Amino acid sequence: MRLYIGNKKYSSWSFRPWIAMQAKGIEFEEVLIPFNNDAVNPKYKEFSPTSKVPALIDRDISIWESMAILEYLAEAFPKNNLWPEDKKARAHARAISNEMATGMFGIRGECPMNMAREISAIEVSDAVKKDVSRIEAIWDECLSTYGGPFLFGEFTIADAMFAPVVNRIEKYELSSHSAVIAYLKTMKALAAYKAWEDAGAAEAQVVEADEA
Repeated sequence: MRLYIGNKKYSSWSFRPWIAMQAKGIEFEEVLIPFNNDAVNPKYKEFSPTSKVPALIDRDISIWESMAILEYLAEAFPKNNLWPEDKKARAHARAISNEMATGMFGIRGECPMNMAREISAIEVSDAVKKDVSRIEAIWDECLSTYGGPFLFGEFTIADAMFAPVVNRIEKYELSSHSAVIAYLKTMKALAAYKAWEDAGAAEAQVVEADEA
């Protein structure tokens, strides 16, 4: 099984399946193909019909798009519990994961994931503030309902989907909400998160399109 990813400094969509596979003990070969300066690379077309990363190749099966990859992994490795076992919790986890995947364009557009960025606040739009408020509500509800330390107790796809948001909120000082601070501490202590963060911070390439 081979996972194609982009720069660990910037590639938030690559981060999601990568951290899920690492955290859940799913063995895979990592293939990192860096962005060009415009945050793309023509080589991506060789393994992805959208010319984007990530992409997962499992024998003769090719999957692109982060949520599709994560759903495939949940089916392929049912014993690894990528989704919560409880039906109600699983539905909740799927809902917030897809909410993250298909929305929150304010924070995604104005506050790019950047593992090498120094922590410092920036002026943000009302759209970002609205996204942060929603994230605070999601994390608070999940931690209160399921007891933590992760959103649904144990690490799941929902945590993978929000992993890049952890970086954004920390690096741009977007929230001081108690649930957010607790969740950031939990995620940043995860070995898989730290490994990606350290590798991303060590990358020398600077992609101006992904610098706030």
